[in-house]
Amino acid sequence: MTDVPTAFELLPGAARSPVILHVPHSSRVIPADVRPGIVLSDAELERELDHMTDSHTAEIAEAAARLAGVVPWRFVNRASRLVVDPERFPDEREEMTAVGMGAVYTRTSHREVLRSGDTDPEPLVERYFRPYARAMTEAVADRLAATGRAVIVDVHSYPTEPLPYELHGAGPRPPVCLGTDAFHTPSELLTAAREAFAPCGETGLDSPFGGTYVPLDFYGKRSEVGALMVEIRRDTYMTEPGGPAGPGLARLAGSLAALVDAVSG
Repeated sequence: MTDVPTAFELLPGAARSPVILHVPHSSRVIPADVRPGIVLSDAELERELDHMTDSHTAEIAEAAARLAGVVPWRFVNRASRLVVDPERFPDEREEMTAVGMGAVYTRTSHREVLRSGDTDPEPLVERYFRPYARAMTEAVADRLAATGRAVIVDVHSYPTEPLPYELHGAGPRPPVCLGTDAFHTPSELLTAAREAFAPCGETGLDSPFGGTYVPLDFYGKRSEVGALMVEIRRDTYMTEPGGPAGPGLARLAGSLAALVDAVSG
């Protein structure tokens, strides 16, 4: 992976589906020409990828798409979040910049050095972040044009125990955390998610991670764009950190498919 077009992939769903399953953090791929900017040894980098990758979330989304009655669209990041994090603001609006985790990370999950402090983020932002943001904006616009609405469901996972980088790690860590936005998460979407994920255990709201991802062209402007973040606690479906998936993956995929069908209308 060395060029922009392969850094992310839009996998088509049904023409009448408003749903986009967004999977931003599932990849461990770091392009060869990006690797020299990361100061970790190969072994240290593998361990960091174990901690920071939302392992198997692309498989969960893929399985859910196969199970759904109306096939959702899927937008999948094929590069690691250690290249760029497409869900972070690339400027001073991003609170995670305080721990070296803006759009281009300079610190690790344990607050150690990942990149040199004088690293210029702009080349990576230009090469990876902006094309990703444009493509996701176009995907949402396409669903709006085709169906009159769009529903973005972010598929994430998080570790059972807080990592040092977490700014809000002291709160509850339920099996499924639902991240919401006051403007873009209508009550019916939240209700559908709680019902769909009930077989997976307790669901909580906005802890340890909150908010949703909506392209800025629509954020706070277009109520026809609904959004929900689904954060799955990793011990419910895999061996931590970075290990294989277990039987919980199928259960979660079934619940995600149920959510897709509930909101596909």
